[in-house]
Amino acid sequence: MTYPRDQQFNKSNFNNRGGDFRGGRGSDRNSYNRSNEGGRGFQSYRSAPSQPQELIRPNWDVEMANLPAFEKNFYVEHETVRDRSDAEVEAFRKENQMTITGHDIPKPITTFDEAGFPDYVLTEVKAEGFDKPTGIQCQGWPMALSGRDMVGIAATGSGKTLSYCLPGIVHINAQALLQPGDGPIVLVLAPTRELAVQIQKECSKFGHSSRIRNTCVYGGVPRGQQIRDLNRGSEIVIATPGRLIDMLELGKTNLKRVTYLVLDEADRMLDMGFEPQIRKIVDQIRPDRQTLMWSATWPKEVKQLAADYLSDPIQVQIGSLELAASHTITQRVEVVSGFEKRDRLAKHVETASQNPESKILVFASTKRMCDDITKYLREDGWPALAIHGDKDQRERDWVLNEFRTGRSPIMVATDVAARGIDD
Repeated sequence: MTYPRDQQFNKSNFNNRGGDFRGGRGSDRNSYNRSNEGGRGFQSYRSAPSQPQELIRPNWDVEMANLPAFEKNFYVEHETVRDRSDAEVEAFRKENQMTITGHDIPKPITTFDEAGFPDYVLTEVKAEGFDKPTGIQCQGWPMALSGRDMVGIAATGSGKTLSYCLPGIVHINAQALLQPGDGPIVLVLAPTRELAVQIQKECSKFGHSSRIRNTCVYGGVPRGQQIRDLNRGSEIVIATPGRLIDMLELGKTNLKRVTYLVLDEADRMLDMGFEPQIRKIVDQIRPDRQTLMWSATWPKEVKQLAADYLSDPIQVQIGSLELAASHTITQRVEVVSGFEKRDRLAKHVETASQNPESKILVFASTKRMCDDITKYLREDGWPALAIHGDKDQRERDWVLNEFRTGRSPIMVATDVAARGIDD
């Protein structure tokens, strides 16, 4: 579905907030993958610039003898944290709804200064104006910096990205510099292109002072620029599983230098059917790496993945193990028939539009329903835009930007926008 470039809207307080469609669907649309991730896991279309080679799991019993040792424990406990009594620690964890599992787990920190970050990291954090660490950061930072394999379970939007991003930067700065032909030191796997791009923004922001380069590798766009970035050398690669496998099979990168592996939104990746791809990728990484798994829920499939690939992990859980909405959100449940849905939606949009600063996000279960709702709202004069897996990447980028900036305050989406799109 395309949008006219000159259509104007004049409903309620949204008068000047509709937009023209600048993203468009180019003539090369058929070269794009039609899935949320844009790689394998769903439907894939590839035009390989060279002949791909099937990935073979290395014989790590032999390979490990040829790999250099590396450092991964960088945690130095702050004296204030060290002097904190067990009772104080327990009270803090209870206040922040923390549940910990495992042995020899570091005490949580309560301020940025207690985290033990080097000055170059701490300066970047304080420059962002954060008040204090979130719950998952208070416990997650000491755990990640200690070099242990770990699991972090917390709701979406709770600060998980910085929980692994900052320790990853410290990890990189302690390793030898990349040499020509080297792959990344830190690999972050994410379920969707939108989340991967958001992770990249955080890595760019906090890795700038250390001159740490990063690359975001995802499907749905031509490979050329991503290949050039990989050839140039990047200490951090943030990737969706299908496109990363493409790059590995084409020989455009390798995972021999990866010593810090992050599986972000692990439950979402498994829900989307990426378990075979995840396993194929992890098998290419040296087994003595540090592995960090982050998730919003803790289903049995994620537990099994952790059992297979994490060594003696420690775990922190913030709040419930079940996926739940934030307590700051007011929820109203209305059970209506299919015939009533559109009228109820129109009424809610009309009510919300009374506030000129409001934004409206409508979730639909299917791509077709997403387009149908968008068409209905636009025919009624509302500046609605849609985002789902069948949209090409330029259109998805444009729609998200229009919604975030408020130029188009109504977005209809499938679950491609359900996790991580929080700024």
